[in-house]
Amino acid sequence: MNRSPIIPFVIIMVVGVVVMFLISFKGIGDSKDLAAELNGSNEKQTETADANPEDIYNKTCIGCHGEQYQGGAGPGLVGVSDRLSKEEIEDIVVNGKNAMPKGLVPADKAGEMADWLSGL
Repeated sequence: MNRSPIIPFVIIMVVGVVVMFLISFKGIGDSKDLAAELNGSNEKQTETADANPEDIYNKTCIGCHGEQYQGGAGPGLVGVSDRLSKEEIEDIVVNGKNAMPKGLVPADKAGEMADWLSGL
């Protein structure tokens, strides 16, 4: 019973080549999604653009400003209209300030977001 010691290596090689082709075909299938993401036309932006201010807050702001708007990593938002004007709030939600990144709120929703934050 002499077995060829090369057979396990051939099996491993064949399995490796098959896996490589499967991964390549998966990448080809995902190329349109990746191209759309690189061009900036991804679905996340359209979801945010259709949302109301409270939905935007729950998706992008709650992690830093808290569930009750009490603050945390970011400042508390209750009474923000006492400290900032509506125009300043709009500028901050679109362009960011200090550690807050820009682009969390679309520019076309900045007025609605500023009005909503002023009412807290």
